[in-house]
Amino acid sequence: MKLQNLAEHCYAFTGSVTIGYCIKEGKGLLIDSGLDASSMKKVIKILSNEGLPLDYCVITHAHADHFGGAHFLKNKHGTSLFAPKLEKAIMENSILEPIYLFNGANPINDLRNKFLEGQSVVIDDELKIGENSIGPFTFEAIDLPGHSYGQVGVLIEDVLYAADSYFGRDTLVKHVIPFIIDADQTLDSLEKLLHIPCKGAIPGHGDYEENFVYTVQENIDLHEERMKSLIALVNESSEGYSFERVVKEYLKLHKIAVTNVGQWLLFRTSVTAYLTSFERKKLLSFTIRENELIVIPH
Repeated sequence: MKLQNLAEHCYAFTGSVTIGYCIKEGKGLLIDSGLDASSMKKVIKILSNEGLPLDYCVITHAHADHFGGAHFLKNKHGTSLFAPKLEKAIMENSILEPIYLFNGANPINDLRNKFLEGQSVVIDDELKIGENSIGPFTFEAIDLPGHSYGQVGVLIEDVLYAADSYFGRDTLVKHVIPFIIDADQTLDSLEKLLHIPCKGAIPGHGDYEENFVYTVQENIDLHEERMKSLIALVNESSEGYSFERVVKEYLKLHKIAVTNVGQWLLFRTSVTAYLTSFERKKLLSFTIRENELIVIPH
């Protein structure tokens, strides 16, 4: 983990997950809190060594790798926490993520881990879309759903902390099919990013870039290709395939070998998000045949 200077008052702790940091009038603001207490201990140690303050933390969305360290921040350091409304509800009841991944049922033990269920934490106040003021900081919370239900990006001091609204190139290659909950919202958010005036941007997983629009376009191109290959797969049979077969064949098509239940459910959610987009466009429909969910092309 390294502290990178992005602008006069803006920094980022870079590593597997980006954690933003801003300083103003002797106050410090974090943007996201990493996976767990260990991540926050590293952040606090670096800040302490640099003589930098820590007073507030804005959390962009309720995925464990972005809010898992918040409980430690609040309980050990009294840091005030802020988050979007729906994401706040999930952070305060973090079992909700494994619940929705497991089709609403009480989740199995394999899903009760720190990567899918961060430690629940009480959020002090909600962020609103648009201008927000916290202590000496004034910033814009930009609505960027698609990867998560109520995800926001934070535009402060002309730097955009974009959360997981887009991914860096290496992350795109690594994940093959990025996690999303809504394909149309994902593409709308990516299109929005192309038109946000700022000095530069840094995603939740990836590098800071002044010319970030090229990386955003790569995200758009990847999702469009993934959707094209999926609808082609569905169209191979006029009678339709079972939903489970669609997921299996789609992962096989993209040379993905799943190794655990949690990983499979994350991929299944993304595939479902693509299929739902096609259903909205009346390119396919869902039905039940012999007790199986069937995907039928139109």
